[in-house]
Amino acid sequence: MRVVIHGLSKEFVTGQRKIHALAGVDLEVRDREFFGIVGPTGCGKTTLLSILAGLEKATQGSVEFVGEKRTQAMVSMVFQDSALMPWRTVEGNVPLGPEFRKQPAPVYKRVARFFLEVVRLLDFSSAHPNELSGGMKQKVALARALANDPEVILMDEPFASLDAQTRLLLREELLRIWERDKKTVILVTHNIEEAVMLCDRIAVMSAAPGVVKSVIPVDVRRPRTIKSMSDTDFVRCVEKIWELLRYEVDKAMKENHPSRVERPPEERARKSFLGWWG
Repeated sequence: MRVVIHGLSKEFVTGQRKIHALAGVDLEVRDREFFGIVGPTGCGKTTLLSILAGLEKATQGSVEFVGEKRTQAMVSMVFQDSALMPWRTVEGNVPLGPEFRKQPAPVYKRVARFFLEVVRLLDFSSAHPNELSGGMKQKVALARALANDPEVILMDEPFASLDAQTRLLLREELLRIWERDKKTVILVTHNIEEAVMLCDRIAVMSAAPGVVKSVIPVDVRRPRTIKSMSDTDFVRCVEKIWELLRYEVDKAMKENHPSRVERPPEERARKSFLGWWG
């Protein structure tokens, strides 16, 4: 499924102050593409994902999903904090989308076990979130997104809270899963190496108000592994993106400009389970 974004702008009002988070974003994400978005803190990356997910409304502009079908569960989102329900087991957390859409229990339970096997966590199906490592929680969150059978998966800094070694392993795991299903994925990350390892193209955003400064193709052959990070093409791409970002990061640090009003994680997670319905 293609995602076409045209002239997207977003303003927030906090007290007497109006905050311009996005200012005329134009993007097209191709069908089955792994697309990355990088930019300085406060540039509106998460706000953009929230609009795509239907969690926020744009002030101006449009978002169009172009494909063979449109379903209620078109979009699923993976958050930085995993947003698992602590009172449910791993197996109970995964099929929330199908469950909320009133699918029969035998169906969504079978779906849950299938995707737990995909992320290699079937042996932990009866565990609760507090019994899992951070990396395992994020794998459950990914399984939950996949169980919703989305056409587009949005990922908001999904590995940011994990240690460096776990991040590397989960990048490879995510690539393995993406190669299997080839869903359209839009990833927001501050980590340039992570974006280059995972993505086909990467949008570099300016400091707030965010606009797309450039879209960089990642000319690193697939399949990619941790070893790919030492390739000349990989290093060259990282350096090119950093050169585009350097000024914007410095500008954002000086301005310390907030870009969004944060929704409670449980509210964002609840809506993401149900998918985009706009």
